[in-house]
Amino acid sequence: MLEVKGLRAGYGRIPALHGIDLGVRRGELVALVGANGAGKTTLLRALSGVQPAVGSVIFDRTAIESFSAEKRVACGIVQCPEGRQVFGPLSVDDNLRLGAYRRGRADTARSLERVYGLFPALAGHRSQAAGTLSGGQQQMLAIGRALMAQPRLLLLDEPSMGLAPRLVAEIFACIQRLRADDTALLLVEQNAGAALAIADRGYVLETGRVVLSGTGHELLADAGVRSAYLGL
Repeated sequence: MLEVKGLRAGYGRIPALHGIDLGVRRGELVALVGANGAGKTTLLRALSGVQPAVGSVIFDRTAIESFSAEKRVACGIVQCPEGRQVFGPLSVDDNLRLGAYRRGRADTARSLERVYGLFPALAGHRSQAAGTLSGGQQQMLAIGRALMAQPRLLLLDEPSMGLAPRLVAEIFACIQRLRADDTALLLVEQNAGAALAIADRGYVLETGRVVLSGTGHELLADAGVRSAYLGL
C-alpha cells in the first residue's frame, strides 16, 4: 500500500531524515521504534504532508510526494498526532465530527457510532468539553477523530504517551482491533516492547536512518534492540 524510497526532510539547515526506505502492506501493522530525536515523528509528518520532504512516496500505486496534506487525507492517509491535540473547548461529539469534515451527514453518523463502539468510555461524554476528559479518554478521542476520516493507512504517533499501564493496554487492544478491520497502521511508539509485540513488522530508526528492520518477533529477539530499547 505504501512504498517510501530515499525520503529526506529537515528543519532549516538541520537534516532530520537521511534517505528513508520503508513499506507498509495492506492491513499490516508496522512499528517504528527509536530514541527521542531519531526522526520518527518527522517521518510521520512527512508522510501526512505537513512536513516538507523530498523523495519517492507511492501510495496505492500513485506517486503522492507532491500532494498537499488535505489531498493525502482524501487518498486515505490520516495522522493521529503526538500529544492528542484535541480541541479542548469543543465537545467530544464536535471533535469527532471535525475528523469527518470531508464526508456527508449519513456517513458521519455511521462513523460516530463505530467510534463510540470502539471506545465505550467516550459514549457517555458526547456533550462534554474535550479538555475536561482524562488523558486516556483524550487519546481515545484523538484516535477516534482520525478514524472519522475513514483512513486506509493510519499514522499513530505515541498513542501510549503519559498513560497509566491499564489505559495503555486498552489503547493497544484498540489498535489490534483496527488491524483486524483491515486498516493499515504505521505506529510510532516509545514503548518499543509493546509496539513490536503486536507488530507484523518493524523498523528501527537512529539519527534519521533505518538501521534495522524485520518482523516484530525478530526485532524483539534482537540483542541490540533488547539492550537499546527494551532495557534487557
